[in-house]
Formats: sequence, C-alpha cells, structure tokens
Amino acid sequence: MRLSIFLCALAALLAGCAGYAVKDVPEVLREQGPDPGVFFCKQDNCSWHLEELILSAQSSIHCAFYDLDLQNIIAALGEQSRHAEVRVVLDDEPYEGMVSGDGVLVEDRSSRMHNKFCVVDGMYVWTGSFNPTTADNDVNDNNAVLMSSYYLAKNYEQEFGELWMGEFSAGSRVPYPSFVHNGMLVENAFCPEDRCEEKVASLLGNASVSVYVMVFSFTSEKIADAMLFRRDAEMRGVFDSSQAGSSYSQYKRLLGFGLPVRKDRGKGKLHHKVFIIDNETVITGSYNPTASGSGENDENVLILHNQGIARRYAGEFFRLWEAAS
Repeated sequence: MRLSIFLCALAALLAGCAGYAVKDVPEVLREQGPDPGVFFCKQDNCSWHLEELILSAQSSIHCAFYDLDLQNIIAALGEQSRHAEVRVVLDDEPYEGMVSGDGVLVEDRSSRMHNKFCVVDGMYVWTGSFNPTTADNDVNDNNAVLMSSYYLAKNYEQEFGELWMGEFSAGSRVPYPSFVHNGMLVENAFCPEDRCEEKVASLLGNASVSVYVMVFSFTSEKIADAMLFRRDAEMRGVFDSSQAGSSYSQYKRLLGFGLPVRKDRGKGKLHHKVFIIDNETVITGSYNPTASGSGENDENVLILHNQGIARRYAGEFFRLWEAAS
C-alpha cells in the first residue's frame, strides 16, 4: 500500500483525500455487522426506537444530549441506572425525574454541547439531528441513525469520555476517522477538533452528479462556495424558514446565484443537518454548517457512503422539497 493512501486512511486529514474509497482502507479497519437503521422522526417515532435501545443495555449507557424532555427516555435512563452504568451529559439543566447525582453532567458554557448521541454497551451508536424532546419527535423534521460498530463506538466513547471529563470544544482527533462496515465506507468527525467545515466542503466540492441539502441553519460561506463552484452538478436545498431569513444565512446568496433553494413550509422546524451527494453519500449528525457549529460547539458528523441509505434520505429530501415554497 502506498504511503499516501496509508496516511489518508489512518490519519484522515479531514480536509479530504481525493479519490479516497473503500479499496484504500486497510483490512484491519474493516468489519461486519448489522446494517445501520435509519429513522425519520415524525414518521418513524424516534422516541420509541431510542427507548428500546436504552432498555436493551446490559452494562453501560453514555449519552450526550443538547436537550431532553421526553419522559419515556428519562424513565428508561432511570430504570437502567439500577443495573447499568448510566452517564448523561446535557447542555441544560436536568428535567424533573432525570437521573441525578453522579450520573449527570451539565455543560453551562456560553457555547453549546450540541451533540445528540448515545453509546450503549460500547457497541451501539445512536446519532443524528434528533434531540429527545417532544417537539423533535412529533413536530420537527429530524433523522437518526442506529449502528452497531466496533470502530464507531470507539470514536463516540472517546468523545463522550472527553465531555464527561469537562473537556468541551476541544479534544483528541477521532481515532477511526474512516473504516469499512459491511463493504460501506464510513467516515466520522467531531467538531471543532476534526475540522468539520473543511471536511463537508471537500466532499461537496468533489460532487459530480448532485447535492441535495436539507438543513436547519446554514451560514458557512466555505460550504456554500463548494456548492457554487460545482455548477456542473445538480444542486438543490431546503432550508428551515425561521433560519433562512437571517442576514447570516446562505439561503439568499445561493438563491441569488441561481441555485434552486426553497424554504420549508412545515408546521415545525426543519431540523435536519443533511447533505446527500451523488445519490450515494449522506452527511448527517448534529452539525449545522455555521461558525459556532464549526468552531465553538461540540458536534459530530457521520458520513455513510451507501446508495441504499442515500435513497432513504433522498426520499425525505424530496418529500420536503415538494412541500416547500
């Protein structure tokens, strides 16, 4: 294996390695396991799926939530704390009935602990845009991914450990930035230490067929430039209407350059943070492409290179596209 490929696979300079593909990943970073589960929260009841995951725990539950008010999730965490190690990092004060004491850490800086993930039994990872709240489950448009993966769990456990130790907005680089799961290339990054803005811009800049965007808040000029400079690819975007009107939003800029972008017309928030590239790659997670998301908040990005998963997300995109103004 050439040294450049080896370094790309192991060090994963997250500005992007041109032409990086499954064949470039060393055998030691390949695994087999269940295919990922993908959920869209109003249709699929993300609350129920997360509750089932928590109740399945045998030894440990480590969760980092920006917001939490779903009583079934709070009750499940409390019940499991009787026989498993339950630790939760929150960005706000615990709600009544939440597990308390040594099991909860509240981050109270001006910047945000904006993650929405759980690691169960050091094996199962839940992440996406979904906060376990009534609004995010029943009103807002959200997505979640559930994956059983040794490498992904190691990544998220390291991040959780740093948060639990009070190391916010800083930390070690992700240990397994790229690996292969069931023949699917998976990439993972945490913000700000893994330069999420550069990673997303690089992937968009390499698009050859299409980029579909469904996003809550989008102010990153660098990521918008990556879309504008790929005018030979089909570009479409659906923005949350409450955020698109901001003077910092890239909505008006992309629209002004002729890109077909629309404002969501749903009753709740369009809370996705999703890019679908060439009908085969999905970028999801907690990361809004904003200055705070890139450089201040604690965030995570999960990238799945899989046509079947991309089709699922494209279905959600076009549902919102057709409903948008």
